[in-house]
Amino acid sequence: MSEVHFDSGGVRCAAVHLPGQGYAFAGGDGRRPCVVLGHGLGGTVDSGLLPFAERFSAAGIDALAFDYRHFGASGGEPRQLISVPRQLEDYAAAIAFARTLEGVDPERVVLWGSSYSGGHVIPVAVTDGHVAAVISQVPNMDGIAALLNLARYAGPRQLATLVLAGLRDLAASLRGRPPVMIPLVAAPGALGAMTSPDAEPGYRAIAGSSWRNEAAARLALNAGTYRPGLQADRLPCPILIQIADQDAIAPPKAAQDAAWRATGRAEVRTYPIGHFDIYRDKPFERAIADQLHFLRRHVGAPAGKGAVAQVG
Repeated sequence: MSEVHFDSGGVRCAAVHLPGQGYAFAGGDGRRPCVVLGHGLGGTVDSGLLPFAERFSAAGIDALAFDYRHFGASGGEPRQLISVPRQLEDYAAAIAFARTLEGVDPERVVLWGSSYSGGHVIPVAVTDGHVAAVISQVPNMDGIAALLNLARYAGPRQLATLVLAGLRDLAASLRGRPPVMIPLVAAPGALGAMTSPDAEPGYRAIAGSSWRNEAAARLALNAGTYRPGLQADRLPCPILIQIADQDAIAPPKAAQDAAWRATGRAEVRTYPIGHFDIYRDKPFERAIADQLHFLRRHVGAPAGKGAVAQVG
């Protein structure tokens, strides 16, 4: 594993590159597919992404996991700012960088997103037009559905409080002041972007040293307008959508609707778990096994080229 970086919008984004091991996915030219991994709301590479990247590498696939600007080891000010346009730009820059990595087949780049980035991968794939496959894990496909869900489990007062905090943060930004922060996760009844019973313990269970439990509150102002699942009918490639049936964060129906829009290109796997369970223990093992099965069928050794024969 090596630490690397790439430029996105004039900001240095940090990433880790894990070359694929062995020859299982190598074409006749020796090049391998590469999975580009981006995290969910406020997530960082060291908070649940590395176990997936390591499994891809062990299977023979390169993995590039990156931090969005404003988060983790990446640059960007102010810190902890969630901007959908910037994150989509960062994802596109990560794809472009992955295609330049030694040993990577630029025609076999795969997008991998979880939670918030499980939605990102759809518009990014649509815009790119040349990615080979997409993996969308416990995805947030519809901001309106997510906000309505939050209002159901946390109450309309919580939603109103988040919007007011967002307005205060927006006003602070216009005056050149530091962001007004809200917790990413909090206990039920407390202020936070995610306050379902499993949110705080689930996120903290995977949190790495670079993760911070806060984000600029303005994220609440635009959350409802971001509906990436509506673009699923324009996907240029196969997509694996992994749905947690007991997901209290990302509504399962929105993911199912996105799969329906991608009919003919979508494969759906469901799991009897909550939103954060998929990163650990048996749910992780099941999820990564399904992902590798999907990748073997869609980005295996290119037809007509043959796999590289192992020598020695």
